[in-house]
Amino acid sequence: MAGMVIIGGGLAAGTAAETLRSEGYEGDITVIADEAHTPYQRPPLSKGFLKGDEGLDAVILHSDDWYREQSIDVRTATSATAIHPDAHTVDLSDGTSLGYDKLLLATGSSPRVLPIAGHDLPGVHMLRRLDDSEALKAQLSGGGKKLVLIGSGWIGMEVAATARQLGNDVVILERDPIPLAVALGDDMGTVFRKLHEENGVDLRTSVNVERIEGTDRATGVVVDGETVPADLVLIGVGAIPRTELAEDAGIDVDHGILTDASLRTSAPDVLAAGDVANAMHPVLGQRLRSEHWANALNAGPVAAKVMLGQQAEHDMIPYFYTDQFDLGMELSGFPPLMKDAELVIRGDLEKREFIAFWMQGARVVGGMNVNVWDVNETVQKLVRSGAGVDPRALADTTVDLDGLATA
Repeated sequence: MAGMVIIGGGLAAGTAAETLRSEGYEGDITVIADEAHTPYQRPPLSKGFLKGDEGLDAVILHSDDWYREQSIDVRTATSATAIHPDAHTVDLSDGTSLGYDKLLLATGSSPRVLPIAGHDLPGVHMLRRLDDSEALKAQLSGGGKKLVLIGSGWIGMEVAATARQLGNDVVILERDPIPLAVALGDDMGTVFRKLHEENGVDLRTSVNVERIEGTDRATGVVVDGETVPADLVLIGVGAIPRTELAEDAGIDVDHGILTDASLRTSAPDVLAAGDVANAMHPVLGQRLRSEHWANALNAGPVAAKVMLGQQAEHDMIPYFYTDQFDLGMELSGFPPLMKDAELVIRGDLEKREFIAFWMQGARVVGGMNVNVWDVNETVQKLVRSGAGVDPRALADTTVDLDGLATA
């Protein structure tokens, strides 16, 4: 049997399968998902689903009945063990083999393991999969627990906010001086630090985590010689793209599976999308790998169209959102250009009602709206255009933002 084969069980895989059918493809579609669930999206796992405000319907993309109606064969709890680009076949963990006309690798990423003593004790968690979120939810939902988070990236900060709102004590341990500074810079990282401290999170930065203590289960984390008591520990120190299948097949890999702007890899008829793809971005003019929800949401349909022989490029401006305590935020921009950019603030920083713009000269390369809504489309236009903008006008709330974007 040939047809379209998709390896992965996340949002990129699910949207690709959906798009193949909606674009009129009538051949075989097989999705290989190594978890027990049909394709799902991950943002609720650290937010609404973890908190109990959202159910599985906010996580799982489509019901089993939908896949049956669409004649899409989703093989859950099954993994691909090898791909053979020359033969156009995929070996599976159940001992069978699948032929393909086009293959999409949407294998995602795995949490980075922290190589310290005790990292594998019961009570130590990582959050990537639906089962991980359900395990954390069971522990945190009743409140009254001591949660120690190692790492202050987006996952850690979102879980910290959710856990505090559920009535748990939260300590965050971070080796860098300011949380989220790698993503946002010191000034915007400090906004989030203050937010968490005002809501009772014990956020300790510039610390060295030595080990996790416990015998039958984790009971504490040793940091700079002090033991921080813990009922449970969450390690959130980044993720690593799952490129092993591609590497073993001789497909070009460098910090992700290398693709062109149409998500084609170095192997004929093999594409990659989502977290695992290090794709050439046609607007940025360089490669970009993104682990955020919007990348998977939009890359899956692009890959599907290219699999069908259509002309398509993955050219969206990277987008991310978060909800923590009373702060809602949307961020659009190019991380490689934002690192050395100047900040321009429009609005009230102290009230946390503002838009932050990252600027290289007169060019907007990123924008983050905090508790200010219905402006992200305009921010995206400013970033995409690359046109010169007067920073003083950008900061002036009396100047129409839409007018600046269309000037």
